[in-house]
Amino acid sequence: MTRRRAIALALYALLLAASTAVRLNAPAPTPASDQRAVTLRAVDGEVRRDEPVTLAYREWPGEPDAPAVLFAHGSPGSGGDLAGLTRALPDTWRCVSPDLPGFGASTRNVPDYSVHAHADYLVQLMDALGIPKAHLVVHSMGGGVALALADAHPDRVASLTMLAAIGVQEMELLGDYHLNHAIHGLQLAAIEALTWGTPHFGLLDRSMMGVPYARNFYDTDQRPLRGALERFEAPALLIYGVRDPLVPIQAGREHHRLLPQSTLIERPDSHFFVFGRDPPVAQDITDFIAAVERGERPTRAQAAAPRIAAAAEPFNPADAPPAEGFSMVVVGGLLALATLVSEDLTCISAGLLVADGRLGLFAAVLACFVGIFVGDLLLVLAGRLLGRPALRVPPLSWMLTEAQVDRATRWYERNGFSVILTSRFMPGARLPMYFAAGALNLPMGPFLGAFALACALWTPLLVGGAALLGTRALTLLEEWQLGAWGVLGLIVGLIALLRTVVPLATWKGRRLALGRWRRLTRWEFWPPYIFYPPIVLWVLWLGLRHRSLTAFAATNPGVPGGGWIGESKWDIYQRLGGPSAPALAVTGHLPLHDPVDKRISDARAFMEAHGLGFPVVLKPDYGQRGFGVTIVRDEAELAARVAEAVDDLLLQEYVPGVEYGVFIVRPPGGAPSLLSITRKDPVDVVGDGARTLEQLILAHDRAVCMAPTHLARWADALDTVPPEGALVRLVSLGTHSRGSVFRDGRSDVESPALLAALDRLCAGFEGGFTFGRFDLRGPDAAALRSGQGFKVIELNGVTSEATHIYDPDNGVLYAWRTLARQWALAFEIGSAQRARGVSVPGVLDLLGQWVSYLVERRGRR
Repeated sequence: MTRRRAIALALYALLLAASTAVRLNAPAPTPASDQRAVTLRAVDGEVRRDEPVTLAYREWPGEPDAPAVLFAHGSPGSGGDLAGLTRALPDTWRCVSPDLPGFGASTRNVPDYSVHAHADYLVQLMDALGIPKAHLVVHSMGGGVALALADAHPDRVASLTMLAAIGVQEMELLGDYHLNHAIHGLQLAAIEALTWGTPHFGLLDRSMMGVPYARNFYDTDQRPLRGALERFEAPALLIYGVRDPLVPIQAGREHHRLLPQSTLIERPDSHFFVFGRDPPVAQDITDFIAAVERGERPTRAQAAAPRIAAAAEPFNPADAPPAEGFSMVVVGGLLALATLVSEDLTCISAGLLVADGRLGLFAAVLACFVGIFVGDLLLVLAGRLLGRPALRVPPLSWMLTEAQVDRATRWYERNGFSVILTSRFMPGARLPMYFAAGALNLPMGPFLGAFALACALWTPLLVGGAALLGTRALTLLEEWQLGAWGVLGLIVGLIALLRTVVPLATWKGRRLALGRWRRLTRWEFWPPYIFYPPIVLWVLWLGLRHRSLTAFAATNPGVPGGGWIGESKWDIYQRLGGPSAPALAVTGHLPLHDPVDKRISDARAFMEAHGLGFPVVLKPDYGQRGFGVTIVRDEAELAARVAEAVDDLLLQEYVPGVEYGVFIVRPPGGAPSLLSITRKDPVDVVGDGARTLEQLILAHDRAVCMAPTHLARWADALDTVPPEGALVRLVSLGTHSRGSVFRDGRSDVESPALLAALDRLCAGFEGGFTFGRFDLRGPDAAALRSGQGFKVIELNGVTSEATHIYDPDNGVLYAWRTLARQWALAFEIGSAQRARGVSVPGVLDLLGQWVSYLVERRGRR
């Protein structure tokens, strides 16, 4: 990073810290001179909390027995927006116009900004001011507040006047709660990021389009408002503008249908006809409320029969308005913003809007194109202005790694500008490529053209494809009456289809798909939660049969819990004889509590004392399935691995040759036997001088099955081209989860000499050992068969597996039968040990060991 860039980043961080300090210590809003304030209880969902919320309001007291009129403003806004309308009503009426919490001079930070919470605040205000019943006059988002209030407290509402006010969900934005909620969530995330990520010193906190505005929409669920309209009994007046870009006239007409007692006035106005010093609707509202007071306006029960019948009809989706004019600009802007979070989800949603007739194809494609192009440009600018240090800071650290950027850089250096175009169509390639383009300070002109061309090809395909598939799918969802969940399922299905089909267009994508298919269909790759349930049920049955769920833990008295989980490898090494046992690989202990410098010097001294050279093996003292095991090949790597350790380490000589896992069973009073012998074969690829290491891995019949593991392990070398005939060993550790191939090795090394050698080691185990697996290495199979030429690199206890089951030639039923037999032997031996006086840990003891190991392992990660 250049010095100038470092100074700029440091200055920005300083300004951001200062801005945050100012904001956190900012004083609460102060009511204006013509406002009063009342303290209410905070509302969170259905609960009133014992936290104070200050609500500022303006009041025109009027005459004692005059009508009470309560106003509710829109979002963003405040009670002052309706001041002109309030003053235009008769001065004999009692009028109250509050700033809803989150807005104006009221408390800004509240737990819940939804219209239902705001309705509760208005009820509390009415109680505080002694208003038993009021006429509600509401604008825009205030419509949801009024409907929620009327639905919860119908006896408190004398009439309802809706001025360009929201109501039914189907007429709001995209017409679907889940889609709208997603867009409002993206809007909220963007505003939160801007609020906390820029040094504005409170300016954005006081802006109209701040977090309270975004939370107001995000926290609100409009779906219940249709029912509230259907249940509303009092007289109603509806006034809507035919040129309203925010709440379309169709919303007013649908509300008019659902309220058979209502009067609808359609004005040739936009959304803001209520603003100003003398709103034109003041006389209409005055006449309506006066008529209600005289009993001259009908309630729902008094409405005309045809209107009541029409209100009972189901909603016709064809009545929903398409996005046009300013409304289309708003929807397009939201779609463009949404692409910055998820391009695929946004383009598919835009396609469904086209299929549903809510948005034109050109407008949908254009909005997504603009958002994607801007997002691409921001990636390049992030790379150019912030450089690689930005990769260590969220949100880029969540999406990109330096290794990915390094690889993208090498890809660009080999292929030039063509990769800008091709990376758009290759999953996982675009982010690192565009960031690398900026970090390399490449000329922007050619890149802008490449970005535009890539977006112009990609966006119509995705949006148009979603529209084409969605047309038929939406028809079926309507026929099947699946509603919003069906739409959500359709979106998920289209995303899954996209992420499945697009990668198949490349050879790499097809090979990765083959690997996923093999991991799905070959049981040896199944995750534990799929493979182990039958074994768990069998173990529970054995526990009932032996009258102890933990009898198996008595198999190895010298190991806590019998080697159930999280046992110390160093403790086992010492109990086997430690340095005095020639059959053990030379091993040293590096305790975590020692300073890093001492551990590094101790490691070097240990190697020198035992004549060890590189490579050596470092492994955590507590670990399972090869977790944390590393082959260290030089001094620098040794120092780095020791320094970054978060656990006690074992430093062990590297034993070259072959590796076998040998499971021994030594029943008390019985003859020892070998339950399982596993040969652990490495996986190698051979260079041809033409293909990269990545291509060799994906082309290899076995390596492709574990492609994600190998590609991550070799990320820094994937673009290298191994020379013809060069062997690259993808995995040197005998661990199945890291890619080794396990084979049944009984015919290779089984012999009385091997059994006798392992039996002698177990007989000398301090405290006793009867059941577990030795991991052995030696120069060849003959050395192990002789019982003399091997080294023990590890000994695992009762929960170690008969790993020969993972031989690809074995089926899952064979594996289950073998493990069932293994566990039956464990319970038999444990029960025999218990009869001989060996203590058996309780269920809670073993569960405690398991939980402790999981917590420690999560911390080590």
